[in-house]
Amino acid sequence: MNNAGLVGAVIGFALGLLEYRLMSAVVIGALRRTDRSTTEAEKADYERRIRILRAVLVVMTIGLMPVLGFVIGRALFG
Repeated sequence: MNNAGLVGAVIGFALGLLEYRLMSAVVIGALRRTDRSTTEAEKADYERRIRILRAVLVVMTIGLMPVLGFVIGRALFG
């Protein structure tokens, strides 16, 4: 494996983690503020949807950014 790709993947992971933390704080915080659930069932469904959104954010940011960093590292330096 080329070192440029590995370094790019590590940088992509770090940036993806940072992006996840920022995006999840803003988006999930806004969703919690707009929660209009009146019953426990509605509240549980809303929380389930937030967990799904969080999983999608993890895959999109932490999962794809290292791949993108690897490709950019290999294309530019390796």
